[in-house]
Amino acid sequence: MTAILAAVAGIVFAVGLIISDMISPSRIMGFLDVTGPWDGTLAFVMAGAIGVYAPIARIAKHRLRYAPTQTAIDKRLVAGAAIFGVGWGLSGYCPGPALVSVGSTIETGLFVAAMIAGIAIARRFTR
Repeated sequence: MTAILAAVAGIVFAVGLIISDMISPSRIMGFLDVTGPWDGTLAFVMAGAIGVYAPIARIAKHRLRYAPTQTAIDKRLVAGAAIFGVGWGLSGYCPGPALVSVGSTIETGLFVAAMIAGIAIARRFTR
């Protein structure tokens, strides 16, 4: 049942990304380019996502059997956020939209391959 719920959630997430056109790197670049013709669409998508997620997270927080064990802001967290941000800014993709549109272009496929390689390298060095 958990796998079915996870698959349904993933499908709903993917459909949302497609409908909102968040699989388009130009949409993301338009949001990040505050000196050019700024595209605020991503802000509305984020606000909608927070509006859906926040109440569910609050309910889940009280029902979780497993809580995060590490809550400190440390060098590893900051470095990971910086690497994510640079990758997002350079490519226009974050992991979810990249996976949804993996077959659309060669560049997207290369991005996903590099992302998977980066995850493997990070896991190797953090063990």
